[in-house]
Amino acid sequence: MTTSSSTTDTTSNSENLLVRRADHTTIRYTATGPADGPVLVLIHGWACDRRDFDAVTRHLPDHYRVLAVDLAEHGESRSTRTVWTIEESARDVAAVLDAQSVTSAVVAGHSYGAAVAVEVGRLLPDTVAHVVALDGLHYLSLFPAQSEEQAEALLGLFRDDFPTAVRALVEGGSPAGTDPARKDAYFEKMVGVRRPGGLGAIEGLVRWDMDAALRGTRQPITVFGIRELVTREALDRYADRLDIVLIDLGSHHFQVEAPEGTARLLAGVVG
Repeated sequence: MTTSSSTTDTTSNSENLLVRRADHTTIRYTATGPADGPVLVLIHGWACDRRDFDAVTRHLPDHYRVLAVDLAEHGESRSTRTVWTIEESARDVAAVLDAQSVTSAVVAGHSYGAAVAVEVGRLLPDTVAHVVALDGLHYLSLFPAQSEEQAEALLGLFRDDFPTAVRALVEGGSPAGTDPARKDAYFEKMVGVRRPGGLGAIEGLVRWDMDAALRGTRQPITVFGIRELVTREALDRYADRLDIVLIDLGSHHFQVEAPEGTARLLAGVVG
């Protein structure tokens, strides 16, 4: 495993770095803040990228060490791998923590990235102190393990009509009154995710057994969920394992829409 720096932004104390793994996998990430500060790791959602956290990072305390990671075949990261499980994405993040010699961190993931964050916690129980989900883990039609019939039905939507399936995801994460132009912007970004990596990642999520992962993860897990998008069923099902905090900061992509508010929530966990 080797790492190298591509660019350094001295005005924001930020570095664009990379770590290499097997299968011609190059994981790009941004490191901001002093090397000895409290570490916060940020993982984007499916078909998104680490730049979604740029504004959030600017609102976080200056003494934090913030690592924002592009998962394989998202953003600037590239890979020829054929294994697209949530666990493999967690190993990408773990490689970043190893490259940065991180000994303690809070790991926060948006949506799909929340599943990856849970697996990072399971993989690195002595390093990850707290897991945070940004509007993730509470969608019962997506996160808990599906039957083979359910999984194939959902995956068939993406295989048969990828744009329509992506549009459905965007609509499902948009509370009533969400600006149509904003939804269109999310759709245009997400529908352009690199394939087959994007399809592989969706399959990895659909086949992920979240309940088993939660049983194997000992860290506290805080979920910041958009109030209109969290069901009573989800609250009841996971009340004994997830600390679900209902918020009103916009849509499923609230970290983009309300970066200052998102930074306050994250800082409240990091301390």
